[in-house]
Amino acid sequence: MPKNMHPALYVLCCSVTFRILHRFLQTVPSPGTVDTDPWRTWKWRNLSVSLVHSLLTGIWAFHHCGCFLFLFIYLDQRWTFVFLLCYFIQDAGDIIFSGYAKASWEFLLHHVMVIWCFVYAVFTHQYVAGAVVALFVEVNSVFLHTRLLLKLAKVAHNSFIYTVNKLFNVVTYVTFRLGAQFYLTWYLIHHYSSLDHALYFLITMMLMNIMILIYFYRLLRTDFFSKGHKPKTAFK
Repeated sequence: MPKNMHPALYVLCCSVTFRILHRFLQTVPSPGTVDTDPWRTWKWRNLSVSLVHSLLTGIWAFHHCGCFLFLFIYLDQRWTFVFLLCYFIQDAGDIIFSGYAKASWEFLLHHVMVIWCFVYAVFTHQYVAGAVVALFVEVNSVFLHTRLLLKLAKVAHNSFIYTVNKLFNVVTYVTFRLGAQFYLTWYLIHHYSSLDHALYFLITMMLMNIMILIYFYRLLRTDFFSKGHKPKTAFK
C-alpha cells in the first residue's frame, strides 16, 4: 500500500477495480446453459471475478513463500494488507445488490466474518500477518470456484476436466484451506494470553472452522460418495 494513502481510500480503490472487472466479464461470452437462466448468468459472472481474485492472491502467496515462513513464527507483525478485504467487500455488495442474498446466505455469512477480521487488521495494523497467512486458502479457491463454474456449465462429473479438478480441489482443500485455518486457530489458542482481543478472533475462527468442515463433508459426499445427488449451496 502507498505510504501516503489512507487505508479506507485504498480499500475503496481496490473495491472499484473489482467492480470494473465484474462489468468487463459481462461482455465475455458464457456457456449457453448459463445464459438461459438469470441466476446462473449472475452466478457465472460472480464466480468468474472470484476465480480471477483467487488466481492473483494464490500466486501472490507462493511468491512470498519466504515471508510466510517467517510469519508462521511472528503472526503479530504489522503489515499493511487489504487486497483480500477489498474483494470480499465487492463480492458481498454484489450478492446483496443483485437480489440473490437469500439464496447466497452462506456466502454472505462467510464474507461478513472475513470482513470484520480484515477491517480490524487494516485499521489497527494488528493481526495483519495472520490475514496474510490466510491467503493460502485462495490456492484452494482456484479449484473450488472452477468446480462451481463447471457445475454451472453442466459439465459431466465423470469428464476428464471435472475429475482432475475435483482431485486438486480436495487435496488443496485439506492442505491449504484446512491447514491454514487450523494453524491460525492453534496460534490464537496457544498465544491467547499475549494477544490483544484474541477472543474476538478466536470466536470467528471457530465459527469458520465449523463452516468449512460442513462444506468439506458436502464436497466429499457430492464428488466422491454420491451419484445423482443435487448438492446444497456452498460458500466460497
